Amino acid sequence: MIQLSETLALHSVEEALSPEELRQLRKIADNEPRPDSSFTPAPALARDILDAAVERALPSIQRHMPSVRRAASWMYVELRAGLHVATHVDGIPDPAAPLRRLARIAVTLEQADAGGDFYVETTSSPRLWTGAVAGEREGFAPGTPLTHALPHSNEHNYEASWLASTPRTRWTTDAAPGAFLVYGAQILHGVTPVRSGTLRKFVADLVDASD
Repeated sequence: MIQLSETLALHSVEEALSPEELRQLRKIADNEPRPDSSFTPAPALARDILDAAVERALPSIQRHMPSVRRAASWMYVELRAGLHVATHVDGIPDPAAPLRRLARIAVTLEQADAGGDFYVETTSSPRLWTGAVAGEREGFAPGTPLTHALPHSNEHNYEASWLASTPRTRWTTDAAPGAFLVYGAQILHGVTPVRSGTLRKFVADLVDASD
């Protein structure tokens, strides 16, 4: 049964990727086309490397999120100078779905020279919550509250007006390349503007079904 705490948890797995895996992923990313969109599906070889690393890290991740079984839908992310990811929350738009996104996982290949920091935000404001709840029928603890679902938009500077006016506290991370950052699906998060250089990373959903 999925607990609210799993969707709000924060965790890190340092050195989740070996130096050789990190080298291979950087090489794969080097050969990726540079489309207008900074979020593109990860190549199959990258997915294989990342999935193997997640499987190794599961015992650590499951201490905080016991319902997580695997990663899904890996994306390659590249943010160049002037780009950022506005604050958003992925949410759980369909708690009754057979494959539920409980969290997200990210791993940096290359940090930007300046800026491009990942952050989460907390707030006591009720605006974040829809008033809807999930329960045992959906596989959640009874009365689990649900946030709005505001997934990342390719319009990097877009932020919902109600969210922009909501008071928040920002917590910025400095995870090294090769470390997994794990954050619940109902946590506000984003990436600060890249001022110079390029941020390169992979991100994926963490889901509660193994197939």
